[in-house]
Amino acid sequence: MRLKRSNIIIIHPDLGIGGAERLIIDVALALQARGHRVTIYTSHRDPTHCFEEARDGTLDVRVRGNTVFPAHVGGRFHVLMAVLRQLHLAVSVLKELEQRGGNSDEKNKTTTEPEEMDDIFVIDQVPACVPFLKSLGPRFASSQRQRILFYCHFPDQLLAWRGESAPSALKLAKTLYRYPFDWFEGWAMSASDKVVANSRFTRGVVSRVFGSQKLGDVRVVYPCVDTTAGPKAEQESEGDAQAPLWGGKKILLSINRFERKKEIALAIRAYHGLDEEKRKGTRLVIAGGYDNRVQENVQYHRELDALATQLGLQTATSKTVVSALSIPDSIDVLFLLSVPTAFKETLLAQSTLLLYTPINEHFGIVPVEAMHAGLPVLASNTGGPLETIVEGETGWLRDAHAVPEWTAVMDQVLYQMDRADLARMAAAGKARAEKEFSLVAMGDRLEEEISEMLGADRRPFYGWYQLLFVLLLALGALTGFFLYLL
Repeated sequence: MRLKRSNIIIIHPDLGIGGAERLIIDVALALQARGHRVTIYTSHRDPTHCFEEARDGTLDVRVRGNTVFPAHVGGRFHVLMAVLRQLHLAVSVLKELEQRGGNSDEKNKTTTEPEEMDDIFVIDQVPACVPFLKSLGPRFASSQRQRILFYCHFPDQLLAWRGESAPSALKLAKTLYRYPFDWFEGWAMSASDKVVANSRFTRGVVSRVFGSQKLGDVRVVYPCVDTTAGPKAEQESEGDAQAPLWGGKKILLSINRFERKKEIALAIRAYHGLDEEKRKGTRLVIAGGYDNRVQENVQYHRELDALATQLGLQTATSKTVVSALSIPDSIDVLFLLSVPTAFKETLLAQSTLLLYTPINEHFGIVPVEAMHAGLPVLASNTGGPLETIVEGETGWLRDAHAVPEWTAVMDQVLYQMDRADLARMAAAGKARAEKEFSLVAMGDRLEEEISEMLGADRRPFYGWYQLLFVLLLALGALTGFFLYLL
């Protein structure tokens, strides 16, 4: 049964360039294509550092809740600020819902829209606002029904740095600081009417961390790529088929944010493992999300550049497509910072092999993008790639700690496979992306989950008593601490 037209309200903290941002943009596109009214609320969007659909009018994006709390304080307290910023954002959303409800009679006189649509909140990354929307949302709107779907990419508490390499005192302080936020994450998420995950791998982790009873039956809704029109690079290359990148060098491509957890150094080490003679006529291109505001992006890029130089590889860094296309032929490793979507698709269309290095990646949309472009993928044999890549058919899965195995696959693709073998893998990858990870498939799954959510009663939420107990406990502990000092 087709889901009736609904008012989809998406709340996402920062619409930058990354996997989570690409996913939430695709969620919006998939639901908007089915006739739903979709609005994305975010605390931050830099028009020069976001996906095109978030700035060109394709989607209704509203920046709210960014005037009181900064993203961090002196490079610290990121999680606290993220919670406060999202709560501020939620207040802005509720105010606009109240205004919409108050003006509904006037609107109905001038528009043919249905008088009422169900309000569906779609939250991801930070669940802090979920309990408040659950409790206050119905008071601020005139919709028939409201439901909250939380899309879980991965538990934040497992992504946070715990001071593993820090002195004991700092490690203890970090643990004590994180504990209330870790508890709060599960508590807030449990207020959702439904929780979905981006892969079976993530679902297993979520159930283990938070408990299946607290979150209910967590389903999987895979991220997607838009397979309806074909890669833009293919369309653009039709009129310029004789314009291969860098004189037709064989490109080994890595696309990831410049973060240490992405293990990009593996690609450099494996590439260096090729004989110098075999590296001739090839280039390792490391492209991905890069934000000058993020200290780790800046530091990790420097570390990767230093590693490549130490191994005797010549490097260059480009921030624009024009400068990237004009680098000398002698460059072995090219770093592309925040590569535009159109040029990324050109890279995918003209590369020989994609290197996907993260370990235990929650899902990983880049391998799917590569398969859709007909590009074989070499990835870590952990996490999401186990669900997207078919060994020997669309790519290879190898131990990320076994660098020689990665080098061997590179050598195989560059010098041992003929055009027929590569064409076979390209066709298999495109077919798999179309069947399992298309925008249409994602939209179908989302509508199924929302329909089921609307067909059931709102999940009860009794967590306010738990929050009150924890606050009283914290107050008692703080009082006891001060009495002890006296």
